[in-house]
Amino acid sequence: MVILQIILFIALTGVTFYFAFAKFKEIYDNVNLGKPEKIDTPLSFRLKKMMLIAFGQKKMFKITFPALLHLVIYASFLITQIELLEIFIDGFIGTHRIIYHLSEGTFINSLYIFVINFIEILSLLTFFVTLIFIIRRTILKIDRFKKPEMKGWATKDGLLILALELTLITFIFMMNGGDSALHIKETGKDYGFILSGILGSALTGLPDWLLLTIEKIGWWGHIMTVFAFLLYLPYSKHLHIMLAFPNTFFSRPEPKGEMHNMPAIQHEVHAMLDPSFVAPEAEGEMQFGAKDVYDLSWKSLLDAYTCTECGRCTAACPANQTGKKLSPRKIMMDTRDRMEEIAKCKKEHGPDFVDNKTLLGDYITGEELRACTTCNACVEECPVNISPLNIILELRRNLIMEQSDSPAEWNNVFANMENNQAPWQFSPSDRLNWTNELN
Repeated sequence: MVILQIILFIALTGVTFYFAFAKFKEIYDNVNLGKPEKIDTPLSFRLKKMMLIAFGQKKMFKITFPALLHLVIYASFLITQIELLEIFIDGFIGTHRIIYHLSEGTFINSLYIFVINFIEILSLLTFFVTLIFIIRRTILKIDRFKKPEMKGWATKDGLLILALELTLITFIFMMNGGDSALHIKETGKDYGFILSGILGSALTGLPDWLLLTIEKIGWWGHIMTVFAFLLYLPYSKHLHIMLAFPNTFFSRPEPKGEMHNMPAIQHEVHAMLDPSFVAPEAEGEMQFGAKDVYDLSWKSLLDAYTCTECGRCTAACPANQTGKKLSPRKIMMDTRDRMEEIAKCKKEHGPDFVDNKTLLGDYITGEELRACTTCNACVEECPVNISPLNIILELRRNLIMEQSDSPAEWNNVFANMENNQAPWQFSPSDRLNWTNELN
């Protein structure tokens, strides 16, 4: 019987990791659809960003209450991996609480009991915090969770993950409670686990076969929920659990919202100012801005997959606040959806298939892009250092410079800047005329 359980566990683990790895590999390939972008920063800078923002949750605490709730779930997720490690060891070699039994009578055993107690207390707190998050999304209906882009699957995704968390915690206490009851009946004392010890004491009146069933359902239910979560993770916004670390590690060094010059434009201006200047020969066909995900940098595509869909960017966006269609969160969700569509088409029709769709136009409209004031609020608010502004700027550059699609008011400004080197419609030689009125 034990051998069959080991075989089943190994088979389930192998299948789960195979399909999960295949999807993660697809995401890696999708990110590499983007253009190269060199992020030349010292290792110390990258590690500091990653530790403060991804690991330390620094930017989350701009909104204190949800940050504290999130911290409980985040800490619980990290700490419970210790108990999960023991479950994997037991599953692979057919033992039962191997760390506890191997360390009995030692300091390691006391440390183990402390850790399990800490895990159980965090798990209980997480249970109630998860209920609060569900209430915030379904009953209180926080405004940033009601935006148009959150209708349909986006809302169901968040609730599904919260339901999985409740299921996982329920199985943890079934496993530990049933096991504690059996241990009390067999040895006359509990493991030293406070919460599951209380639960186990209450269950000791049940027959051994029923307690064993409860414990096994909890054990297998826990690991199956973990496997389900791992398979679902790359399809969910909760992929940020993993990608927040590389995304913050590769944080751009320049100030938030800084706009990069386009070399082709810079060369044109240089040639106008210096007739002797010879521009370097361009490699390939010249294109301004981005029309599809292929034209964006890999970092912008990584940003899209890292998006937590928390909506803080959209809530802070002044354009969105005034009723305009722009939502920075939607920009990131659309970019991710476009990559997923490309991957699906290539899988179904081959790597050379072209679906004649583009990110600009089929997913994101010019009206959305023109609404952006480049105020940088979305970049400042993002808890994992995502920059919707980079994508918006590149798409808008293409819209204006490649498709000549801009409002008449903008065209007047562009013409003035080209002819008068200023947004205003008067000759540069008249700029100082106002000084004639000075005494």
